[in-house]
Amino acid sequence: MEKLTNSWNIIKMIKLRYSKRGDKEMKENFFKYEYGVIISCDVESLSILENLLKQTLDIEGMVGYKVGCILALKYGLPDVVKTVRKYSNSPVIYDHQKAGTDIPMTAPDFAKVCKNAGVESVIVFPQSGPEAERFFINSILEERMIPIIGGEMTHPKYLAKDSGFLRDESPLEMYRLGAKLGVKYFVVPGNKPESIQRYSELLSKVIEKPRFLLPGIGRQGGNIETAFQATKGKPSYAIIGSAIYKAGDIREAAKNFCKVALNFTKNKSRKI
Repeated sequence: MEKLTNSWNIIKMIKLRYSKRGDKEMKENFFKYEYGVIISCDVESLSILENLLKQTLDIEGMVGYKVGCILALKYGLPDVVKTVRKYSNSPVIYDHQKAGTDIPMTAPDFAKVCKNAGVESVIVFPQSGPEAERFFINSILEERMIPIIGGEMTHPKYLAKDSGFLRDESPLEMYRLGAKLGVKYFVVPGNKPESIQRYSELLSKVIEKPRFLLPGIGRQGGNIETAFQATKGKPSYAIIGSAIYKAGDIREAAKNFCKVALNFTKNKSRKI
């Protein structure tokens, strides 16, 4: 009971400090466009990453790069971020695959490491429960980064109804709590249109303008048009990995995806 009380006291302190910063520092305008593509850089080496960056850095509609734990474990997260920064000023999102699954008290140190490495946003799948979710979100905010909350994933047998381990309502609870804690960006499965629509409707009742990041586009069966339509006019960003970096022509593949994404915005230079 004492540990739980201490945990809540830390959360209150973080919220108090963060609330004094003002809305401008929450970086609501994280991406340049309301619709676009984020490249998932799950490649094997920094040299391959460099080539990927060179091929895509100036494509209109490319709004950011997501780096994961494979590159981070192999080379160190700071060096991975430095490699991206050699070529691009676009947002760097870190996907720990999956952050938010440890005890709450690990969150502050985790967030600090990410901040010191130079990332600007962190994806969290809070499968360890609501207290862990609160700690990870608030720790990320304390480090002036953008928390992105995930709930449902793209692969089969994830939820109980599909013979998975998680209760069917768990993602809804993760998203709802995140929104109540100030999160504006959410990862939803881009290859499951019914789920996308469900979460869009839910979150629109909690916050005015939820934004969605959608993996599962391309080789996992999802497509941009169907996924973006399911968000019902909310800012949407396709997370695309191997369909770009394993393509015969990386640049052409990226341009084609971005073109489809940008068709969803009337003014391509409009910022959120």
